Amino acid sequence: MTRTTGRPSAVLALVAALTAVLAAGCSSSAPAPASTSTGPSATASNGTGAPSGSTGGSSSTGNSGSSRSTAATTVSIKDFKFSPGTLTVAPGATVTVTNQDSTTHTLTSAGQKAFDTGSIAPGATATFTAPDTPGPYPYLCTIHQFMTGTLTVQ
Repeated sequence: MTRTTGRPSAVLALVAALTAVLAAGCSSSAPAPASTSTGPSATASNGTGAPSGSTGGSSSTGNSGSSRSTAATTVSIKDFKFSPGTLTVAPGATVTVTNQDSTTHTLTSAGQKAFDTGSIAPGATATFTAPDTPGPYPYLCTIHQFMTGTLTVQ
């Protein structure tokens, strides 16, 4: 004759306790802290459609004119040209750069290290944060230095 020692009820109690702890951890109502940026930064996508960190649109006065935006702005690279070539943004604005060309490019501040997208492969995008200090920031493609433009922060 065998005797039951109460182990099944202990196992059930342990499973119930673990379930309660896991459920409590998954239902936290505290909001996640927002991330903040303290300076210029740049990120590039891998060209697979992954988010590049920019969700805003752009405001433009023409394909080769000027653009001003307080949220996010887009610069396109096509036929070895930046479009728009001159753009004005608010301090800290997000700038998205889309490479529509057949070769790798960069969008890098000239002289000062205010922003740099790094290498952007054909079909890929990169983003950077505009400097906080107002003023003109000439930029270029470090691979094709004849490609130039100006970012004005105001």
